[in-house]
Amino acid sequence: MDKFILRGGEPLLGTVHISGAKNAALPCMAAALLTDQPVILENVPQVRDIQTTRNLLAAMGAEVELGYGRAQHRTSIHCATLNAPEASYELVKTMRASTLVLGPLVARCGHARVSLPGGCAIGARPIDLHIKGLEKLGAKITQEHGYVEASTGRLKGAEIVFDKITVTGTEDLLMAATLAEGETILQNCAREPEVADLAALLNKMGAKIEGAGTPTIRIKGVSKLKGAKHRIIPDRIEAGTFIIAGAMTGGDLNIAGCDPTHLDALLSKLHEVGVKTKCTADSVRVMGDNPFTATDMSTEEHPGFPTDCQAQFMALATQAEGTSIITENIFENRFMHAQELVRMGANIKIEGRRAVVRGKTPLSAAAVLASDLRASASLVLAALVADGETIIDRVYHIDRGYEHIEEKLKGVGAQIRRIGEMFPKKAAAVR
Repeated sequence: MDKFILRGGEPLLGTVHISGAKNAALPCMAAALLTDQPVILENVPQVRDIQTTRNLLAAMGAEVELGYGRAQHRTSIHCATLNAPEASYELVKTMRASTLVLGPLVARCGHARVSLPGGCAIGARPIDLHIKGLEKLGAKITQEHGYVEASTGRLKGAEIVFDKITVTGTEDLLMAATLAEGETILQNCAREPEVADLAALLNKMGAKIEGAGTPTIRIKGVSKLKGAKHRIIPDRIEAGTFIIAGAMTGGDLNIAGCDPTHLDALLSKLHEVGVKTKCTADSVRVMGDNPFTATDMSTEEHPGFPTDCQAQFMALATQAEGTSIITENIFENRFMHAQELVRMGANIKIEGRRAVVRGKTPLSAAAVLASDLRASASLVLAALVADGETIIDRVYHIDRGYEHIEEKLKGVGAQIRRIGEMFPKKAAAVR
């Protein structure tokens, strides 16, 4: 099992190039199930969850081809026939986004069998909102032995109001509704940029979608979708992680190839802390030469502060003067990184959904354990400013969502190395 070894104390200087967004690429890959023509995706990150999804689509009968060399971030998916519309537990047990194939499979094939999602151990990820929505569209759903099974004739449009804002639920039903008969209106939708990116692809494929990125999405169903070519948006969470890394290390770091408009809530909160940034149309420069001042933060659905940057912000808060109160409103079990940060010298107390972080505390190296994807990132950030050599175990979590993070960090001055088996292997590519 791979580990990272980091020696702290070096400012990050130079330019980091941001990869495509995993959380945008996954639903776009699932959208390829809706057509028998090729869908070509560009700017696809090379991370574990993407490879898992490639394997999943191939197991269903899709032809999945990867580009090489300069085209290594391109994936072509051709679902001419789907002889096995099933997402098995063995294939998706490490990834929560498995439910994204449920809606497309039901809409295209009339039936589906999908394992309940896995992924990070950060709290419940109820699938009931997906199921209620699909039932409104006319699907019959049963659950047994850890699987959701759905069947239907052609889905029929309906008005669906989400009881709770859900990103994957919005994406799943959005895809299903594209092939439903009549009009579907989705209310209380997630407004994340990844939802709008999915809708942009679907419209290129011939769907008729309006309002993606707002609370109300209207979909006029069509009988057939075609192939398309689409470029995945930049990863705003990776960008946020590197912005915080540059600030924490007192560096001067240019985060290139990102979309600053996707980072408004994060940048606003960082400015409260005292972090200096300068934005262009596609980059953010962070200058970490200011002292940090504690501030409170609450995670919210987009356009609020993203839950996927909460752990990284907590690492920053350990280096701010004063007390920060961090409230997690999205997941109920997303403070598992706190105990590992405490092992490194942080002063953090957990009170239910709140974390009280008292800074400024010097951090020292320790052996720590990554519990989930974003927790892994927070430990890397802490190690970058810790005294001594930190060992982070279970870094397969970080490989799920960050493309070659150790190489990007090395490129801007971090002392980091990986021990164990490297990922990804080129031999594992689906052809």
